[in-house]
Amino acid sequence: MGRLIESEVETRRLSRFEYDKLVETGLFHGERIELLDGLLVVREPQLTPHTTAVRLVQIALERAFGAGWDVRSQLPFALDDESEPEPDVVVVPGSPRDYLAAHPSRCALIVEVADSSLVFDRRKKAPLYARAGIADYWIVNLRARTLEVYRRPTRRRGTTVGWVYAQTRVLRGSGSIAPLALPAVRIPVSDLLP
Repeated sequence: MGRLIESEVETRRLSRFEYDKLVETGLFHGERIELLDGLLVVREPQLTPHTTAVRLVQIALERAFGAGWDVRSQLPFALDDESEPEPDVVVVPGSPRDYLAAHPSRCALIVEVADSSLVFDRRKKAPLYARAGIADYWIVNLRARTLEVYRRPTRRRGTTVGWVYAQTRVLRGSGSIAPLALPAVRIPVSDLLP
């Protein structure tokens, strides 16, 4: 028996508001899930290289951004009305106390660390981040030991995803990158890799 295709059965997507209410009730307590485009997505287990890379990215970005920025790791981000991902690292303005009433919805940068999730981070998360207007999206590619940089979110008609990044670059460990929010600051790619 084959897998069901979403168009074969009637489905119901959740809004971010509905998802947050379910989270508040404790329904998903202990489960590693996130809301993406109205669907509940199970997050993959983290292997040691992934967790090490997440910490390295967080440390490098805390050093680069400094005061006035909150570098959050694997915490909810209010992307839009249908998505509340938990990016590996996201840099938001302000401090943790600024987000007591609601999850942040604006950011300077989102970073995903990818090994087995590489295709998903490129094909599913990138279009969602582009649609939400995230100007600076990076993927730390553990397989190739590179940093993929996605910029200039653009609506692309005639595609199934609708939104893409018009500018992509791949940087090796010997390169460096400046976040769009801090063009004068250079971060060595090697600082982001385990």
